[in-house]
Amino acid sequence: MVPFSILDLSPVIEGGTVAQSLASSRRLAQEAEAQGYKRFWLAEHHGMRGIASAATALVIQHVAAGTRNIRVGSGGIMLPNHSPLVIAEQFGTLAALFPDRIDLGLGRAPGTDMRTAQALRRNLETSSNNFPQDVVELMQLMGPISPEQKVIAIPGAGSNVPVWLLGSSHYSAHLAGMLGLPFAFASHFAPDMLLSALEIYRERFEPSQYLDKPHAMVGVMGAAADTDAEADYLFTSMQQSFVRLRRGTPGAFPAPMDSMDGFWSEQEHINVEHTLQYAVVGGPEKIRRRIADFLDLTKADELIISMPIYDMDARLKSVRLFAQAQRELAEAA
Repeated sequence: MVPFSILDLSPVIEGGTVAQSLASSRRLAQEAEAQGYKRFWLAEHHGMRGIASAATALVIQHVAAGTRNIRVGSGGIMLPNHSPLVIAEQFGTLAALFPDRIDLGLGRAPGTDMRTAQALRRNLETSSNNFPQDVVELMQLMGPISPEQKVIAIPGAGSNVPVWLLGSSHYSAHLAGMLGLPFAFASHFAPDMLLSALEIYRERFEPSQYLDKPHAMVGVMGAAADTDAEADYLFTSMQQSFVRLRRGTPGAFPAPMDSMDGFWSEQEHINVEHTLQYAVVGGPEKIRRRIADFLDLTKADELIISMPIYDMDARLKSVRLFAQAQRELAEAA
């Protein structure tokens, strides 16, 4: 059966604190590990009051220290915000602390607004255009030291941390295929190019020292509960968050509401439904059916689920219900 993983943004809920969010991420990872999930990834976002995972490598360390076996990594590190040497040192350190458990997913988006990106990068144009070269340089820094190498990452050299390329368009699909790397598509918020990006990746894939055949992961937003109605209620937090983001008024992650009617306009409703068209929201039977259909559509090798749920107990229950769905699908296969 296709492995399931979790993507977490350490949501800062309304009325909550960053410390509580980071503790919740660790608790979520512990539950994911107990339920047999393969990976627990954290995402780099900046300047957003509802997300606590900006210092992504530090949060990865926090989560990995609280778990034993599950792979922990980035989904992703926005490489243009950093020098390859810094990331090689950070993830080389993580790999030394947690051998064979660290993943490094890389993206080329800023993970923030342009003003904050400018503060992070200083030179936006150069950083974005250098992404392919930076990816290659980073992998070299984490690989074996060559005799002519002038700059060495310590820690980092020889760590060979597995690198994934993340994308929401065709760009990283081309690059991942060319470099022979695993590819993860952000279909949880960018559905439009999903199938064409997967096709490009698989067609352009060149076997490498990292992979002998394409390996694709796809993402979904998810909220599972005992009933469809309860899951729909829980998912209104994510719907509100998307509307606020589009309005330019993001904030802490909101509590769910009984109905979105009166909160969003008709056009906002249409836009959010389109953006989240692959979301898996419902009771056990519905999520099992939705997952089966999505995996049949994409032929993906892995599925990663983001569970943006306000209440921690409900979030943990969702983790358990998705794991149950995976087991039932495996038994039926």
